[in-house]
Amino acid sequence: MASLTRRLTAEALGTFSFVFIGCASVTAAGIIGGDGGVLGVAFAHAVALSVMITATMNISGGHLNPAVTLSLLSVRRIDAKSALLYIVAQLGGAALGALLVKLLYGHNFTHPITLGTPSLANTMTWGTAIGIEAVLTFFLVSAVFGTAVSPDAPKVGGFGIGMVLLFDIIAGGALTGAVMNPARAFGPALISGTWYAQPVWWIGPILGGLVAAQIWERVLLKKD
Repeated sequence: MASLTRRLTAEALGTFSFVFIGCASVTAAGIIGGDGGVLGVAFAHAVALSVMITATMNISGGHLNPAVTLSLLSVRRIDAKSALLYIVAQLGGAALGALLVKLLYGHNFTHPITLGTPSLANTMTWGTAIGIEAVLTFFLVSAVFGTAVSPDAPKVGGFGIGMVLLFDIIAGGALTGAVMNPARAFGPALISGTWYAQPVWWIGPILGGLVAAQIWERVLLKKD
């Protein structure tokens, strides 16, 4: 196993890259305007996560998401100390990614969209939004267990996990942002100072991830 320093660096770098591309794609969609913005943002997030999970998988496991880390902790596939440090590294990487978007794209482009910080549709209550995020993250963590954790899984790197973002963002992006990742919500919120509904993107993903982890660990994965 890689040293803790290498693993934390991989988690920070991977999350930094994912959040930078995520926030940059939302900013670019706002600049360009027109139809197809959600699809473009979905593709950007999906490909970025696929590549960065594949790049960091053999070093840190390619979590890049506090909800994934906590899900793996719940079934003892990571120890508590490492999980805590992973989450700190993920949040730090996310903040740096959002900060770099702000510096490169400038206030005029990033301020109107609060730097890509997720938001809720006007029709959404917090309870409904948490439920949507939980279901969407259930799919994401199921992909983690089915393609990365399972020893019988096909060797597709992070592709299967990243592709979940594609259909999740198409399905829920207009409602909750389809974040599925507390770090993706935290980074731009910290840099833009936009904290509205932030608990939605922590509670929902963590709940959905924990449920998925228990089902896969207790029922679906083969026991040695």
